[in-house]
Amino acid sequence: MEHIRAHVLICAGTGCVSSGSKKVEAAFQAELVAKGLDKEVKIIETGCHGFCEMGPLVIIYPEGTFYVRVQESDVAELVENHLFKGRIVERLLYKEPITHEKIPSYNDIVFYKKQMRYVLANCGHIDPEDINEYIAEGGYEGLGKVLTEMQPADVVAEVKKSGLRGRGGGGFPTGMKWEFTRNAPGTKKYVVCNADEGDPGAFMDRSVLEGDPHRVIEGMAVCGYAIGADEGYLYVRAEYPLAIKRLKIAIKQAEELGLLGENILGSGFNFKLKIKEGAGAFVCGEETALLASIEGKRGMPRPRPPFPAISGLWGKPTNINNVETFGNVPHIITKGADWYASIGTERSKGTKVFALTGRINNTGLAEVPMGIKMREIIYEIGGGIPNGKKFKAVQIGGPSGGCLPEHMLDLPVDYDSLIQAGAMMGSGGLVVMDETTCMVDVAKFFLNFTQSESCGKCTPCREGTKRMLEILTRITDGLGRPGDIALLESMAKNIKTTALCGLGQTAPNPVLSTLRYFRDEYEAHINDKRCPAGACSNLLQYSITDTCKGCGLCKKVCPVEAISGEVKALHEIDLVKCIKCGACFGKCPFKSIVKA
Repeated sequence: MEHIRAHVLICAGTGCVSSGSKKVEAAFQAELVAKGLDKEVKIIETGCHGFCEMGPLVIIYPEGTFYVRVQESDVAELVENHLFKGRIVERLLYKEPITHEKIPSYNDIVFYKKQMRYVLANCGHIDPEDINEYIAEGGYEGLGKVLTEMQPADVVAEVKKSGLRGRGGGGFPTGMKWEFTRNAPGTKKYVVCNADEGDPGAFMDRSVLEGDPHRVIEGMAVCGYAIGADEGYLYVRAEYPLAIKRLKIAIKQAEELGLLGENILGSGFNFKLKIKEGAGAFVCGEETALLASIEGKRGMPRPRPPFPAISGLWGKPTNINNVETFGNVPHIITKGADWYASIGTERSKGTKVFALTGRINNTGLAEVPMGIKMREIIYEIGGGIPNGKKFKAVQIGGPSGGCLPEHMLDLPVDYDSLIQAGAMMGSGGLVVMDETTCMVDVAKFFLNFTQSESCGKCTPCREGTKRMLEILTRITDGLGRPGDIALLESMAKNIKTTALCGLGQTAPNPVLSTLRYFRDEYEAHINDKRCPAGACSNLLQYSITDTCKGCGLCKKVCPVEAISGEVKALHEIDLVKCIKCGACFGKCPFKSIVKA
């Protein structure tokens, strides 16, 4: 019998794989064989650890030493020193940015210390392709409990009591949705998991599916028992091939152990799961469009009522929740509704997973208790703004959310507070912006996204967002007109109240929130033909000051030969030829090129 004395956990989430973790794993395999340690050390591919900024990540147990930014070339040293001689390789440890202290345990890193990881508990710590590791961590205990100790109505009541709200964006009470579907007439019912994650910068659902697929499967099975459904669908966009692969493996393993399929655990309960790969249409995140796609139709929303709980997939009562919502269910069943309700705020219970992206030091995934201050997420978990820049705004809620300014950093992150501030929780995308970001351009970016993703079914969304985008483009091009702000506000409010589905109803949010908090930037663009952030190229002008040393580097990088001047002589920029690309500005070693 083999005696395993050490485990090497290598992150194999999409982020670390793209950074080279597969090469790291192959190097470990080869080096262990070369050292004769391949029978004593086990290599395990895990899902995402969350600390994406520091990938590829490696944890070596039993010590639990956390190594960051590990490359193929580092592996020989790790095997020789850590696994062969028992010495920590300090240069690969995480270094605290302020104190420069090297921290060997991930539990002591600020990025993790402030988190409360329940949905993400297994991500990065188990092999997502081995059901036995999930079971060893308490997996499927919740399903076993409901099938042997609880009636379906009791399960619904427990989820209602927990206060869990949908994590897909709307925040509708999950238990209430389950109850509606359970009480709907008809014997055939469906459970659907919405994994059509499409917000720019969001990767929460993908990471959960890649790192802990059985948690979502278990949550769906519990839901199926509670509402009387014997069939479920996981709707995953095809751009998530690793998530789909691991889901297929997980479903097969669960079927082999009798945790999916016929007569689960001898209870008489039947539940089968299928995967539907979506084509990547953002509008399919809307539940009725998603159902149409599963049915083989074009993904377009329909008016509600009837809601899917009454008439959903193929006209049958259907319960739809997203990945994170189902990921909370096993803990609610095993630990109890009172335990879950003790976390968070009065109206926003539990934790929330956020994807931290943009101008922030620690990009990655963070699971935090509801009610935490935005400042704590950005400056403690996120590590603040890089390169000494000043924080300007945070976009929360994706294209449907809003931009919040610096004076709202102490806002508690919960459903109601964010809505009152003109934003929304959304699915959990959180994009940080610094002083070099133009807020008018940000509004244009997000509106361009939603306008492109509009299915075109209703006129307010199809035409209204297009007209708003034209106005924003004109403003950032320096052609804004005095009445543009009033026109944008009027159109935004009309679209919000008349669009057919959630995409159109929330599409104007980035415009309205930036007008609310950054109106002065709109006015500067329109009235002064000036971009305060210096980001809108059509409003920029580059010039060379008399501190120029004539080194010629700016001439070499100019793509249109707009710069002239002899070596060691003052250079000049031809403003007619200049395309305002900024290449010269970034290249000048003497900071002699200025933009205004």
